[in-house]
Amino acid sequence: MARLPMYRQIADTIRYKISEGEYKAGEALPTEAQLRQEFDVSRVTVRQALKLLIENGELESIQGSGTYVKENKVNYDIYRQTSFDEKWAHLNVATHSEVIAFEISQANLTMAEHLDIEENERIIYVKRVRFLEDNPITVEETWLPLSLFPDLSYNVMQKSKYDYIENQKGLVIDRSEQEIIPVHPPEDVSELLGIDPNQPIIEKRTRGYLSDDTVFEYSRNYFKSSDYKFTLVAKRHSS
Repeated sequence: MARLPMYRQIADTIRYKISEGEYKAGEALPTEAQLRQEFDVSRVTVRQALKLLIENGELESIQGSGTYVKENKVNYDIYRQTSFDEKWAHLNVATHSEVIAFEISQANLTMAEHLDIEENERIIYVKRVRFLEDNPITVEETWLPLSLFPDLSYNVMQKSKYDYIENQKGLVIDRSEQEIIPVHPPEDVSELLGIDPNQPIIEKRTRGYLSDDTVFEYSRNYFKSSDYKFTLVAKRHSS
């Protein structure tokens, strides 16, 4: 494979530092002179790297001020089964959840099918808002079989659901089936996320499985389209 041009290598290094939180959103990058010294390259090479990142929407240049890291979208890797906190851990930002509903009810026909249980079995319904710092970015609705989690509590759901399942219950989460669709937000979701109800958002529907193929949850997550992006890698298999 051909070696990447130096400006591409510099751009990739800057991307890495952004992803690791060394360069934070809204903060200025080092000056061109500092970058030239760091990478031991010409001014032209540094400017090529910055131009690439600016045109790609990753940086923005403010005349007379400098080059800044743009507020970036979360790259939601649907191939990795991770918790909300784990997705943000590398950025060292504060996350928290606000539980706005915690109820026990009976599964209707549709929910019984989603959870692979009998109709009228008791289930737990939880609705919560997930925050990055003080910014609400996700509304999550989750349904779980009560028989699997009889001691699940409001307090647990204010923290990490996956931590509770794996470390307190000793269960092994294996995989999830996910469906992603663009929707207009329900009225309550637009209010909770503080967005225009006419602004399209992303809805993700998920069935989560334990290692023994037991369905442990069905959930619907509503994401601000301004905060998230979903990327996939598709491979063409030879016949």
